[in-house]
Amino acid sequence: MAASELYTKFARVWIPDPEEVWKSAELLKDYKPGDKVLLLHLEDGKDLEYRLDPKTEELPHLRNPDILVGENDLTALSYLHEPAVLHNLRVRFIDSKLIYTYCGIVLVAINPYEQLPIYGEDIINAYSGQNMGDMDPHIFAVAEEAYKQMARDERNQSIIVSGESGAGKTVSAKYAMRYFATVSGSASEANVEEKVLASNPIMESIGNAKTTRNDNSSRFGKYIEIGFDKRYRIIGANMRTYLLEKSRVVFQAEEERNYHIFYQLCASAKLPEFKMLRLGDANNFHYTKQGGSPVIEGVDDATEMAQTRQACTLLGISESYQMGIFRILAGILHLGNVGFTSRDSDSCTIPPKHEPLSIFCDLMAVDFEEMCHWLCHRKLATATETYIKPISKLQATNARDALAKHIYAKLFNWIVDHVNQVLHSAVKQHSFIGVLDIYGFETFEINSFEQFCINYANEKLQQQFNMHVFKLEQEEYMKEQIPWTLIDFYDNQPCINLIESKLGILDLLDEECRMPKGTDDTWAQKLYNTHLNKCALFEKPRLSNKAFIIQHFADKVEYQCEGFLEKNKDTVFEEQIKVLKSSKFKMLPELFQDDEKAISPSSATSSGRTPLSRTPAKPTKGRPGQAAKEHKKTVGHQFRNSLHLLMETLNATTPHYVRCIKPNDFKFPFTFDEKRAVQQLRACGVLETIRISAAGFPSRWTYQEFFSRYRVLMKQKDVLSERKQTCKNVLEKLILDKDKYQFGKTKIFFRAGQVAYLEKLRADKLRAACIRIQKTIRGWLLRKKYLRMRKAAITVQRYARGHQARCYAKFLRRSKAATIIQKYWRMYVIRRRYKIRRTATIVLQSYLRGYLARNRYRKILREHKAIIIQKWVRGWLARTCYKRSMHAIIYLQCCFRRMMAKRELKKLKIEARSVERYKKLHIGMENKIMQLQRKVDEQNKDYKCLMEKLTNLEGIYNSETEKLRSDLERLHLSEEEAKIATGRVLSLQEEIAKLRKDLEQTQCEKKSIEECADRYKQETEQLVSNLKEENTLLKQEKEALNHLIVEQAKEMTETMEKKLIEETKQLELDLNDERLRYQNLLNEFSRLEERYDDLKEEMTLMVNVPKPGHRRTDSTHSSNESECTFSSEIAETEDIPSRTEEPSEKKVPLDMSLFLKLQKRVTELEQEKQVMQDELDHKEEQVLRSKAKEEERPQIRGAELEYESLKRQELESENKKLKNELNELRKALSEKSAPEVTAPGAPAYRVLMEQLTSVSEELDVRKEEVLILRSQLMSQKEAIQPKDDKNTMTDSTILLEDVQKMKDKGEIAQAYIGLKETNRLLESQLQSQKRSHENEAEALRGEIQSLKEENNRQQQLLAQNLQLPPEARIEASLQHEITRLTNENLDLMEQLEKQDKTVRKLKKQLKVFAKKIGELEVGQMENISPGQIIDEPIRPVNIPRKEKDFQGMLEYKKEDEQKLVKNLILELKPRGVAVNLIPGLPAYILFMCVRHADYLNDDQKVRSLLTSTINSIKKVLKKRGDDFETVSFWLSNTCRFLHCLKQYSGEEGFMKHNTSRQNEHCLTNFDLAEYRQVLSDLAIQIYQQLVRVLENILQPMIVSGMLEHETIQGVSGVKPTGLRKRTSSIADEGTYTLDSILRQLNSFHSVMCQHGMDPELIKQVVKQMFYIVGAVTLNNLLLRKDMCSWSKGMQIRYNVSQLEEWLRDKNLMNSGAKETLEPLIQAAQLLQVKKKTDDDAEAICSMCNALTTAQIVKVLNLYTPVNEFEERVSVSFIRTIQMRLRDRKDSPQLLMDAKHIFPVTFPFNPSSLALETIQIPASLGLGFISRV
Repeated sequence: MAASELYTKFARVWIPDPEEVWKSAELLKDYKPGDKVLLLHLEDGKDLEYRLDPKTEELPHLRNPDILVGENDLTALSYLHEPAVLHNLRVRFIDSKLIYTYCGIVLVAINPYEQLPIYGEDIINAYSGQNMGDMDPHIFAVAEEAYKQMARDERNQSIIVSGESGAGKTVSAKYAMRYFATVSGSASEANVEEKVLASNPIMESIGNAKTTRNDNSSRFGKYIEIGFDKRYRIIGANMRTYLLEKSRVVFQAEEERNYHIFYQLCASAKLPEFKMLRLGDANNFHYTKQGGSPVIEGVDDATEMAQTRQACTLLGISESYQMGIFRILAGILHLGNVGFTSRDSDSCTIPPKHEPLSIFCDLMAVDFEEMCHWLCHRKLATATETYIKPISKLQATNARDALAKHIYAKLFNWIVDHVNQVLHSAVKQHSFIGVLDIYGFETFEINSFEQFCINYANEKLQQQFNMHVFKLEQEEYMKEQIPWTLIDFYDNQPCINLIESKLGILDLLDEECRMPKGTDDTWAQKLYNTHLNKCALFEKPRLSNKAFIIQHFADKVEYQCEGFLEKNKDTVFEEQIKVLKSSKFKMLPELFQDDEKAISPSSATSSGRTPLSRTPAKPTKGRPGQAAKEHKKTVGHQFRNSLHLLMETLNATTPHYVRCIKPNDFKFPFTFDEKRAVQQLRACGVLETIRISAAGFPSRWTYQEFFSRYRVLMKQKDVLSERKQTCKNVLEKLILDKDKYQFGKTKIFFRAGQVAYLEKLRADKLRAACIRIQKTIRGWLLRKKYLRMRKAAITVQRYARGHQARCYAKFLRRSKAATIIQKYWRMYVIRRRYKIRRTATIVLQSYLRGYLARNRYRKILREHKAIIIQKWVRGWLARTCYKRSMHAIIYLQCCFRRMMAKRELKKLKIEARSVERYKKLHIGMENKIMQLQRKVDEQNKDYKCLMEKLTNLEGIYNSETEKLRSDLERLHLSEEEAKIATGRVLSLQEEIAKLRKDLEQTQCEKKSIEECADRYKQETEQLVSNLKEENTLLKQEKEALNHLIVEQAKEMTETMEKKLIEETKQLELDLNDERLRYQNLLNEFSRLEERYDDLKEEMTLMVNVPKPGHRRTDSTHSSNESECTFSSEIAETEDIPSRTEEPSEKKVPLDMSLFLKLQKRVTELEQEKQVMQDELDHKEEQVLRSKAKEEERPQIRGAELEYESLKRQELESENKKLKNELNELRKALSEKSAPEVTAPGAPAYRVLMEQLTSVSEELDVRKEEVLILRSQLMSQKEAIQPKDDKNTMTDSTILLEDVQKMKDKGEIAQAYIGLKETNRLLESQLQSQKRSHENEAEALRGEIQSLKEENNRQQQLLAQNLQLPPEARIEASLQHEITRLTNENLDLMEQLEKQDKTVRKLKKQLKVFAKKIGELEVGQMENISPGQIIDEPIRPVNIPRKEKDFQGMLEYKKEDEQKLVKNLILELKPRGVAVNLIPGLPAYILFMCVRHADYLNDDQKVRSLLTSTINSIKKVLKKRGDDFETVSFWLSNTCRFLHCLKQYSGEEGFMKHNTSRQNEHCLTNFDLAEYRQVLSDLAIQIYQQLVRVLENILQPMIVSGMLEHETIQGVSGVKPTGLRKRTSSIADEGTYTLDSILRQLNSFHSVMCQHGMDPELIKQVVKQMFYIVGAVTLNNLLLRKDMCSWSKGMQIRYNVSQLEEWLRDKNLMNSGAKETLEPLIQAAQLLQVKKKTDDDAEAICSMCNALTTAQIVKVLNLYTPVNEFEERVSVSFIRTIQMRLRDRKDSPQLLMDAKHIFPVTFPFNPSSLALETIQIPASLGLGFISRV
């Protein structure tokens, strides 16, 4: 298609504009070839006639469709030209607040002049491991690509950061280095990455300065090589610097500053250590006041100085060297204040005792007179003599400034050298990534030597960049097998030749510097004579003879020749240097050591060091004068050599480019100046990249993406099964010019503008479809009207035509019937004829075929017989021939053998005559006979051994058979017992019914009592009714007062309740925070422990060299010495002589003690918290009681006396109980005789003393309460006693008589008081009855609640059973049924249980007393060994009373402990155990072993077993910690072991759900609460490891399955992509989908259920998994502009609904997992809702309450339309959202913390499985343990 055809009406174009550079316009009519004027309509509403250039007739640039605007990659634009690039960058920067954009292989970074929250560690983690095109452009993406290519391709990398001053080069390089330091870490403990980052503040302070364009401008170039080892961890770094701007030390332009370090020194001059420097304000020094701007707004130089010193310390620069650096810098400042006085025109002097010079000499430790002399004189050497010449004031000033510059340059190089020494690593470097932070192309009004060198360096870099871009384009085309045609690109080699070739500018400059009388003017004339009119890139200004112009790749630059020679020479008088070298200040001569060494040109750099990646050149050997000659090398020559070295390094690496753009010159945040941006885009090579891309095929689509996007342009017949052929067929029809596209192997390549043309066709097709829909609807409406008009005519026609149709139908039926009759008759005749002919034919064929077959058979038979005859004849002939041959051969052999035998016989006869031969043969025969006899004896022995083994096996078989029979009988007995228990349950149910009847009777009695109370109340009201009229006024006052009191009480109650709720919430938050902090500490502790183990193993491998003869051969032990099992303290003392792993064994007691300390501290904190909570509740109860007392006090007096007397009696009884308990505790304490128990430091002693203290304190409190109550009681009795005599009458007649008397006497008021007291007494009685009724109602509610809880528990058990296998389900259901029936009977058996508890308590005390007596006896026996003491309690167990009554314990020998741990933990396979055995079997077995050790009262055995178990579990998880099944299995078993320790601990809180049999199995001797805490900590560590494992498994699936995969086919549109290819949304064979995530979740859930994990714990794991899915998905959504669209929101919501459906299927909706997906759901809703009006903004603010403000704004900024009918979010709407959300207090963090782990809890979950019923399978190999 011709380009002119795109210029149709309404097409949009770009036209040049002097202000905005490019302006958008719209065509008002179609363009026709030959038109010289275009009618345009501008965006501001004006019309314009745009005249085409008559020479070129070039049309204006076309504008890209809106759908392509704002793309991440500029090469994705269909029209690639300058206005399109500029507009795309502006839209991204201003509208979307995005500062990074790709341009092919270049990252364009625009300085926002504002701190953005996009560089945190969460962003680094989000970009780590991602493909470059999958995420939004970022400096971290470039760094990740470099890091990934270094590891993948084994090739060094470079990141080239360039741009103008103030564009953000240094910051970009700093963030790249921070990324490497964070992602890779260091290979040693020296924190090399911190040192690499710490070098930045130092280099910025000595190499950066404020300029008019930038407050922190780098005035030197640097290339930092970050070295990595084979594991790609940072091991060191090296820095090379280029072209330090030394002139800034002595001169600064207006509004500029010197280097930061000088102002930092001046700001810190008041520090005591800086007083010797004698500094002051920066305005006091000539070198710091010239710019007139000594302060940078928002920067504190004193603080910056502290950071610089801190960085120096981190890099190993000692305090003495730091002070030396500051002395030299202060000396430079004082040197600048040295003034000269002219004596005449050719000489000058310095005033005597000149203070600045004297301070300089003191600081530099040089002689004042000598320095003063050589500052005003110089030495001239001729061929014959040397003489001293004075110099003028101007020359002296220049010499002073040259000396200052030279000192600063040497100090700069010394610091760089020292930093390199610190960052250098002794470990061999495997690879490196270089970060080049170098100045960009510069052009000012006055350009001098510095700008010339800078632009020369940029020419070299641009040439390397062009070659690399061109090479990548060529590789892409060759990879896709597209015909490659040469693309013309700008080659700046002529410009480079102009500068550096022979007789080039630098060569002529060096030649002029060597001339004795060379000047800038003579050099300029040489330039004109050599290059003017000979080189097209060199020009001469019209109005100047001291300047020249060079046409660089970016622009023409005019250079002023003045100062070129002086800056190139960099002349410093040698005498002044010698004075400094003679300094007594040791550091100063070190700076000038390089002057004495000859530096090879190939290795000379400005920093004086050789980079890590290059081999140092050999030192040259020459004449002594060669050093001086080398020292005089010009700056240009040195810079050229260092630049060549840099280019060699870059060419040997894979480059990555970052181009920094400065958006405006005023440092305004997010302000875009088009002119400045275009100038920099041209200078940095971005437009050259665009031009190279546009010259080829810039737009590239995969076949699948093209098909998905342009399916609407295809017809159904065009769609083939093969996508590639389909796309070819369609493109050939759509685009006739085949040169506009090419078909590659995997992609279609388009010329510039073709994608826009296809988009236009697509939009036209969709627009035509819309028009067709509208047309159809309008036609339908008119047709409906027409049909109504036709209806009447049709009705008339219908009846007429109906009659005609019926007649016609009758005719047709008759015709059809006749036809059918004819058909069947003809068919019959034809069929009959056919059958006759067929029969005859078959008969003939059968006879003929039989005849032929018989003939064929006879022929075959004859041939067969002939073959047999031939076979036998040929065989006979062959055998005859063979026999003749064999007979002849045998005869010959016999003859020969006979001859040989005769010869042998002769020899034997001769030998037989010798006797010695005979003896030798005889001896050999005897030896053989003895050997045969010995073999016979050995075989007899083996036979006997085999017979014995067979006998033993028969015995074992018989015993096993008997054992199985006994088990069978026991099972029969247990079945009978179950039947008896069922009968007992029925009897208990009958008792329940009886009790319910009793309850009903009690309720009836209660109702009768209430009726009596009502009658009594009515009678009382009748008695008082006569006095109500007189008391009305008083009652009104009373009611008013009561109302006021009630309101106050309500207010106080509400405030107290609010405070209580707030404090409760705060306590819960504090508890969660404390739990999270504690679990993080555990995680860190486990990490350090693993690190310690690894280091110990490494030390063992390095130190312990295996000796011959000391190898372990026992098969029962592990071959890995580092995995030995830790034993207890006693085991250590016994096994030390026989073991060699002493360090590993000594580690455990320390770890366990640390664990116990941590556990005790946590327990104390929890106890303190509980005490505080109890005190709070107690205070609240006291407040409520006091309020109730205040309300009741005016109403009751007599009732208070009775209540307080009862309370006093209750307190006295409690007092007596407390005294008894105190006496019992004292008695028990005095009876404790074991020294380890009663010792003052023992735990039991401390517990008893704490109990004693608490009891005594409570006793004192009770005493005080009794005294207070007694005093109150006495005072109240005295106050009420007189009134009781008068006002206790209740008879109505007496009351009336007294009333009459009181009326006579005037005592009505006193009678009213008496009646009032009586009324109060009655009200108190009614209130007491009301309270009792409420208590009964509360008890009934409690019963209802307990029944509800039981119902819920049964439902949960039923849901758990449904998830089990069928066999386990039956067994579990039976056990659950028994448990349910037992729990129902608990309430009826309270009295029986109390008696049982009393009996058990007495038995326990009896055992304790017996044990004490035994311990006393043992203490008296000193000669008994520990082994005998341990064996004594075991003796009664060896003779059980019942053979089949198992106690749920397992017995093992102490020496078998390691074997038990090995078989049960270390070598156990979780898969087999989970499938074949009951869940938690290892935990049950371990607990039964602990029970037996507890039964034996063997604390050493308990401690040893628990310690070995914990350490073995840790080893298993360390070895197979990345296996989900292993971690899940041991998490489940650890929790079950912990629950067993709680369930059978004997504590009341854990025994509620136990059966009586289970309560009998409780531990009797040891309190394992501390080990429970250790196990809980271990379970927390395993849970965190489980979360890490599932996170590693899910992480690769989440983004692909939740975001990229197109679950709903056809919804997501595909947009054009650039060079940075994003991951396709169309699923390939290797990509993950949502089904992959669901399958993985199903796998996790089924594994956890098979392992018997607690349901509550499964819910917490699922919640954590869903949080990871939601966080990772949302983080990627926030970092990917291509994913923020309406269709992608629909995809995400569908995916989330599938996850919710999975939760529903697994009955996990109440796990809290859905709530973790709420931020992701709201983000998807935000993508789909309307975003136009204020109402929409209000709806968004109320809807997105789970998203932060930063996340909402980010999603709105990233929202990108996929189709043209969608609209972008306006900037005003985003500002409205920000205004509405400005009061919201939320985190400023953009991304969610995907590594966050919720605090885990382990709710107590008792087991209904009886321990005595557990069978140990033989597959576990635990035959050495026995059931007890």
